[in-house]
Amino acid sequence: MLTPFSSPENLSREAAGSDAVVIGPAAGLDDATIANIQALGSTGAVLVIDADGLSVFKGRTAELFAVLDHDDILTPHEGEFERLFPGLLTHGREVAVHEAARLAQATIVLKGAQTLIASPDGRVRRNENGSPWLATAGTGDVLAGMIGGLAAQRMDSFDAACAAVWLHSDAAHTFGPGLTSDDLPDCLPKVLSKMRNSALD
Repeated sequence: MLTPFSSPENLSREAAGSDAVVIGPAAGLDDATIANIQALGSTGAVLVIDADGLSVFKGRTAELFAVLDHDDILTPHEGEFERLFPGLLTHGREVAVHEAARLAQATIVLKGAQTLIASPDGRVRRNENGSPWLATAGTGDVLAGMIGGLAAQRMDSFDAACAAVWLHSDAAHTFGPGLTSDDLPDCLPKVLSKMRNSALD
C-alpha cells in the first residue's frame, strides 16, 4: 500500500504502469511538489491533481499546463481556481470552468454547492445533487481519491469526474448532518448498492 520514494525520478519509476495517480492533498507548497507532478506527468497515468498540487502553481500555470494532457483532471475549489485562473470567475462559474478546461486542456472539477465539471472538448455538466454536509475539511481529498479510483478502472476522465461528484454528494446525503471526511468511505457501499438495486428493479 505504501511505497517510499527518495526523488522525483524514483517516484516516476514507482508509478510507471499505473493507470491513475492522485497527488496534491498534504503534498506541500514547495518545489518538491512541482517536481513530483512533473515526474508523474511522464508516466502516462491519468493525473488527478488537488489541493497543494494546484495552489503550488500560483503564478506558474504554464509549468502546470506543460505537464497536463486531455486525460488529466484538476479539482479546485473556488480559491484554488482563482490562484490558477485569476479573474475568470468574474465571468460566472460556468463560463469560467469552460474556459479553464480549454486553457488547461484537461478536465476541471470546480467544487462548490453546485459543482461544475468541464471537459477540454467543451462539455460542461452541473451537479444538481450537492450536499451542504460536504462543507467540511477533507471531503475534497476523498473526492479526488474517488475520481482517481474510477479513472484507474479506465473510465473516461470526464465521465469519471461526473460520476464521482454525484456519488460523493449522494454519500453525504446518505449520512446527513455531522458528516466528516472519514464517514464517506463507509457510505459509498450503501450508495452503490442502492444504485445496483434500482438498476435491477
